[in-house]
Amino acid sequence: MTEFIALFQAAIVFGTIIIYGAVGEILTEKSGNLNLGVPGVMYLGGIAGLTGVFFYENAVADPSKFLCVLIALVCAFAVAMLGGLIFSFLTITLRTNQNVTGLTLTIFSGGVANFFGGSLMKLAGGVGQISVATTSAAFRATQTLTDGWGIVDKLFLSYGFMVYLSIIIAIFMGWFINKTSIGLNLRAVGEKPATADAAGISVTKYKYLATCIGAGISGLGGLYYVMDYTKGTWANDGAIEALGWLAVALVIFATWKPKRTIWGAYLFGALFWLYFYIPGLTRSSQEIFKMLPYLVTVFVLIMVALRRKREDQPPTNLGNAYFREER
Repeated sequence: MTEFIALFQAAIVFGTIIIYGAVGEILTEKSGNLNLGVPGVMYLGGIAGLTGVFFYENAVADPSKFLCVLIALVCAFAVAMLGGLIFSFLTITLRTNQNVTGLTLTIFSGGVANFFGGSLMKLAGGVGQISVATTSAAFRATQTLTDGWGIVDKLFLSYGFMVYLSIIIAIFMGWFINKTSIGLNLRAVGEKPATADAAGISVTKYKYLATCIGAGISGLGGLYYVMDYTKGTWANDGAIEALGWLAVALVIFATWKPKRTIWGAYLFGALFWLYFYIPGLTRSSQEIFKMLPYLVTVFVLIMVALRRKREDQPPTNLGNAYFREER
């Protein structure tokens, strides 16, 4: 039972990071934009939130937990949106190749984040010396029920608020895309931009907003990784980038449905960490277990292709630039 609870908790925490990345990317892709810069905007969100609260905590003798959380969220969301704005300008206005631009954004943002992360380490006095204890504690604060609910507490309540926020955002995004007029317009832009344009829908505006807001949501995944997963420090180990690619894989696994990212992300987390709870595995066997989320995604791709259900397919115009003069 103890090992099951530990695996369950690890899956929830690990999955939360990629829920943010996947939900943000689904919103982006519903507009027809394919942003492979998800790992990059997660980098930007993580380092921006860490930088903002680092200077705040070092400037104030008794930092407010509320302000710490607010500064971290605003900085992460705003800077990640800036990454989305750069991508939007290049792919929507200048009509550059979306695949190349997204990969370039990931490489560029990873370099920027690690540069500032290294600079923060020097300011803090060396590797591992960055201290944002107040903010990290606020992000990791949990609530418990009364005595007798110990297992429930451990399974469902022993997490920071961003775990529950990710579920709320995923559910809201599913409702927003499928049940609101703005969401339906967004889907029209991703499916048939020329038809949407003829109907009076501003294709450029919807693409810009969806891409920028989607990038902001993805950036929260990077913030959660830094503040909760690594407890308020910066690690130049490429882990955020790896999680960003898992978030992209989760978009495909969830067949572009935000609500499916919730259980899909937790499944990915359980598969990824399963090796840790199986005794006697060799190092090579452990690496095979880490491949499982990607193998499951490939399996889902094959099943979707065989079933050919329209509702499980990506937006028709995904990855293509819109040329109004060719309408």
